[in-house]
Amino acid sequence: MTGKSQLGDFLQARRSQLRPEDVGVPTYGERRRVPGLRREELALLAGVSASYYTRLEQGQSLSASPEVLDAIAGALRLDDSERRYLHDLVRADRHRTQGRRPASERVTEATAQLLEVLADVPAIVLGLRSDVLAWNRLGHALFAGHLDRGAPDLPGQRPNMARLVFLDCHTRDLYADWPSKARAVVGNLRVVAAQHPQDTALHALLGELSAKSAEFSSMWADHRVKECTVATYEMRHPLIGPLTVIQHTMNHGPGPNTVVATTEAGSPSRAALALLAQTITQDTTAADPARRGLRAGTA
Repeated sequence: MTGKSQLGDFLQARRSQLRPEDVGVPTYGERRRVPGLRREELALLAGVSASYYTRLEQGQSLSASPEVLDAIAGALRLDDSERRYLHDLVRADRHRTQGRRPASERVTEATAQLLEVLADVPAIVLGLRSDVLAWNRLGHALFAGHLDRGAPDLPGQRPNMARLVFLDCHTRDLYADWPSKARAVVGNLRVVAAQHPQDTALHALLGELSAKSAEFSSMWADHRVKECTVATYEMRHPLIGPLTVIQHTMNHGPGPNTVVATTEAGSPSRAALALLAQTITQDTTAADPARRGLRAGTA
């Protein structure tokens, strides 16, 4: 998965997804043998020569300027996330180095304090490759209550949210519109892969998901790009039933992201989360002999 092949694949995929009528290209009723726009049609829309665009799509040119890339992005009708992705692919191709495994990720003291403050809101901390680095009690109960709560503390056993979405039945059932969640995960992984092309652990994860999930492989080949910031999901939790949450992904620079799930005030979903918080509190109290004794003595 080199930057060069990703660039060509991305351009070709997005070109094939544009219909001539979408961009005002006349076809005069002719039968077309290729889906979407032809290379020369896209080049004309971008204001570059067909031969130059062909070389770029084939990965034979590393000299595309930001202005040319922006022109191609405009012709392809890319949104802001996709435009940045296109620039990242070209930048990665120019500065390609040998693959390496980055240093292990950890939760900073500031992020740990943030999780503590967010005790009444489901929150999880995700690393570069969607590894769960930490979660608060409510975040664990909402997103992965079937897993050991202490799993994020063990680097070799940390849950990975991308792996859970595609390979874990519980997580799959958690989302009423699973394809929407799955596409968001794939779109975000594409952004990360373009920004970190030398990350061998990330490429190993992508290879594993491609081999084990035909759905992941198909979505990855679609070359859709999506930065995870704010998204609304209908969830079906096994303990509290259906609820609607807004997942906010808060970025703290180059470090891990914190994902927080919120619900509308006064809504059944807010009540469902309150019930979940009460349930896990009762379970914790029941499992703690000291608390059981204290409660019994008070009674």
